[in-house]
Amino acid sequence: MLRDLTGEVAWITGAGTGIGESGAIKLAEAGCKVILSGRRTAPLENVAAQIAGDVTIEPLDVSDHDDVMAVAERIIGKYGRIDIGVFSAGINIKDRNWPVVSIDDWNSVINIDLNGAFYCCQAVLPSMRKNGGGVIINVSSMAAKNIGMLTGPAYHAAKHAMNAMNASLIVEERNNGIRATALCPGEVATPILEQRPVPVSAEDQARILQSEDLGEVIKFIAQQPEHVTLNEILINPTWNRFQQ
Repeated sequence: MLRDLTGEVAWITGAGTGIGESGAIKLAEAGCKVILSGRRTAPLENVAAQIAGDVTIEPLDVSDHDDVMAVAERIIGKYGRIDIGVFSAGINIKDRNWPVVSIDDWNSVINIDLNGAFYCCQAVLPSMRKNGGGVIINVSSMAAKNIGMLTGPAYHAAKHAMNAMNASLIVEERNNGIRATALCPGEVATPILEQRPVPVSAEDQARILQSEDLGEVIKFIAQQPEHVTLNEILINPTWNRFQQ
């Protein structure tokens, strides 16, 4: 039986667009009190306007460890706990492949996609331990499972490391009641596609995964009974536009 999420406190990063936005809306619909974090305030306000329940906006750059800890402390100060963490903040870059990727761009991807997720996990664990459990959902990628030209070395490295980090989190924290999932989607029609070196057509975007699909999966993960951990979930569009 799926859990009732009414009243649970859910912190979502990357909540202004895409997967984070949809996850926040779906968790709010399920009865969660949601905290929306992202680098830009205007998109967060747009998402908050779509939520009828308890919603708080906490602008945040997840690559800043001090800011991550400060936001977590404010959430706990207001709500007393964090039950669900959905860590969806992520970027990629246009000049991403070996011949062109710069040191600054490499560092930006690693600092946001990997370090940011680690900082957020680290920030919520004390509250979850104290309260006897919690759910962490690290939004990873099929780039963590396969190697190809499309995503570039920085994104591949960050997402492979995220999955390893998530697995370590399960091993060390499961007996504290803390569950963690690495959610690994294939192509999703989100704004990150705008950073592709080759644009994805509107027709193709309509045939791949949609943000709402991932929002439903995020809600499903959070609703699992406390004795169930979904270590990794792989999800792909049925139509594979790379097949020849």
